[in-house]
Amino acid sequence: MKEILVVDDSAVIRKIARRILDGMRFRTEEANDGREALDACARSMPDGILLDWNMPVMDGFEFLRALRKLPGGAKPKVVFCTTENDVSQIARAMHAGADEYIMKPFDRQIVLSKFEEIGLV
Repeated sequence: MKEILVVDDSAVIRKIARRILDGMRFRTEEANDGREALDACARSMPDGILLDWNMPVMDGFEFLRALRKLPGGAKPKVVFCTTENDVSQIARAMHAGADEYIMKPFDRQIVLSKFEEIGLV
């Protein structure tokens, strides 16, 4: 069973994402911010990461740059989630190492489609 780390400062978004991912038969773990997510990755590198962009403590961009420097940090497929539709923000995330992105709010079909595109499903 593949493991997905859901990183978002919103408990509501984490709950929604977890419900979607559990229904897709993924094992899920949650982190409230990038710092918690890095700690989780150091313990056990997930197969995929659903990553919020705007968070306190350590934002998605900082997390992604730090993740890709960790041993095994190139492995996880990263889908970043944002409310921003600014093309430069999306390009910045992809350049930092994101594999794909989705806009909030998202649903099961959107997550499934993106996970299929990057090979998690």
